[in-house]
Amino acid sequence: MLPQRLLFVYNADGGHLAGLQDLFHKILSPSTYPCSLCAITYGMTSMQPQWRKFIKALPMPVEFLHRNEFIRDYPQWARHPLPAAFAVGEDGGLTPFIEAPELDAADLNGLMQLVQQRLR
Repeated sequence: MLPQRLLFVYNADGGHLAGLQDLFHKILSPSTYPCSLCAITYGMTSMQPQWRKFIKALPMPVEFLHRNEFIRDYPQWARHPLPAAFAVGEDGGLTPFIEAPELDAADLNGLMQLVQQRLR
């Protein structure tokens, strides 16, 4: 059964200052940037067009949260390694869908293939 929606969680905090810090970190030291999900789905300032098209074509809504937003909304998952993706059920409960090591090892094409495989 398909999830009601997918929730992708970045291993980075939201907000303007955090966004600027992330941008500089990506530029100055990309190999130590802690959010592989951000690195593969975003360029320097915007979402990769191929990824945007892919998520719009999925059979359910896709939501994205930053780490601080995720912890605020789902405090029981605060210790879960990020980045990660979760399947959200009818009751609003989360089930891990893609774990941090899988995201860390993926490129954009690999991530899209992994999402498609898990939805079958």
